[in-house]
Amino acid sequence: MISRRTGLAATAAALLTGASAPTATAAPRNRPGLGDRLQEDVDAIVATGATGVLAEVQSARGRTTARAGSAGPAAGHHPVPWDAYYRIGSDTKTFTATLALQLVGEGRLALTDTVERWLPGAVRGNGNDGRRITVADLLRQTSGLNDYLAVSPDAADVFTPAGYLRSRFRTTTPEDQLKAALSRPPLWVPDAGAPAPQRRWGYSNTNYVVAGLIIERVTGNSWAREIHDRIVEPLGLRHTFTPGTSPYLPGPTATAHTWFPGRTRPTDTTLASGGGADGSVISTTHDHGVFLRALLSGRLLRPAELAAMKETVVAEDWIDVPGVRYGLGIAWRPVAGIDGGIWFHGGTHLGIVSESGVTPDGSRAATSATFTLRMGDPAQDAQDAAARRLVDRALTG
Repeated sequence: MISRRTGLAATAAALLTGASAPTATAAPRNRPGLGDRLQEDVDAIVATGATGVLAEVQSARGRTTARAGSAGPAAGHHPVPWDAYYRIGSDTKTFTATLALQLVGEGRLALTDTVERWLPGAVRGNGNDGRRITVADLLRQTSGLNDYLAVSPDAADVFTPAGYLRSRFRTTTPEDQLKAALSRPPLWVPDAGAPAPQRRWGYSNTNYVVAGLIIERVTGNSWAREIHDRIVEPLGLRHTFTPGTSPYLPGPTATAHTWFPGRTRPTDTTLASGGGADGSVISTTHDHGVFLRALLSGRLLRPAELAAMKETVVAEDWIDVPGVRYGLGIAWRPVAGIDGGIWFHGGTHLGIVSESGVTPDGSRAATSATFTLRMGDPAQDAQDAAARRLVDRALTG
C-alpha cells in the first residue's frame, strides 16, 4: 500500500499483485442512463493515460458496471475482466477499523485504551510512547507515529524497476514494520489523558499495523481470521480475502503498470507481496461496494460505534480536495448535490489505484480500480481527479 498523500517522499511502498489470464464473463445488466454516464467516466480515466479501468455502482435497484482500456500485454490485451481481482490497498484500513469497533461494541476494547495496555512496551524508544497513544489515535491517524514505509532504510530502492524486482517476494512482519517506525522520533506525542480527541493529523500506515496487533491480542486470533469471520463470511464476499505472504493474485485480473520516476515506459508490477492490517485485502469492485453499503447502512456496526467512526478531524494535504476530514478508518468530503457529502478512503499500490465512495446512509456505493500508477508525474493528478469525478457523478446520479 502507498500513502495517498501528494509527493513521492510520502509514497513509500510495500508491494503488490500477481496476474493471470482473464476468463470470459458476461457484463452485468446496466441501468439506462447511468450506464452511459459511467462509461463516459471510465473512458475519461483512460484518456489520462491509464491502461485499464473497471467501475461499478450499486444501490437497492441493482448494479451498473463499465470498463475501458485493456487488461495489458500479459493478458493478451483483452478488456479488463468484469470481475477482476485487485489489491484494494489502504481501503483495507476501513475493514480493520470496523473490526476494532466491533470489539468496542462487544465491550472487549475501548477507544480510550492505550497501546501500552494491550501491547506493553511495544511502542517505546526515541521518544515514542505507547502510554500516550490510544486506540482512537491509531484509527484516526492522530498518533504521531512515523509511517514505516517512509522511514524504511530501503524505501528509496523500491522506487526503481530493479528495486521492485528485488523486493517483490519480500515480506516483513508487523513487528519489523513497527521497529522501523520506532527507529525515528515521533512527529508528535499525543496526550492520552486529554478529554478532547487529538486534532493533529498525519497519515501513517504504522497506525494500522499496531491496530492489527491489538486486534490479535484482544481476540486471540489472527487479524486475517477476524476479517473472514466478522466481515467476509457474514456479507457473503466470495471474492474478498487476505493473501498472507503469497505474492500471487488469482485470475481474472489485469496487469498493474507503474511508471517509476524518470522512466519512459511502465514496469509490470503485478507480482509481489506485502502489507497486512494496513493494506493487504484483495477484492473486486462488486465485493468492495457490498462492504461499503453494509458498513454505512449499519449492518456491521451498532449505532454508537458507527457514530464514533464518523467523528472526524481535518486531514490536510492528504488528497487534492478541499474540506476532507478523517474519521476512524474512513474519510469524508463534501460533494455538490449530495446532502451530507460522501464517505470514502481509497488505496494505492504499485500499479493499482482504488477509488470509491458511499452515501451517508449506505444506499449507494461506487467503486473503481485503475491499473496504472505514475510516480511523480502530473498525469497521475489528472487520473486521480477523473476517478473522483466518476465517484461523484455515480453517487449523485
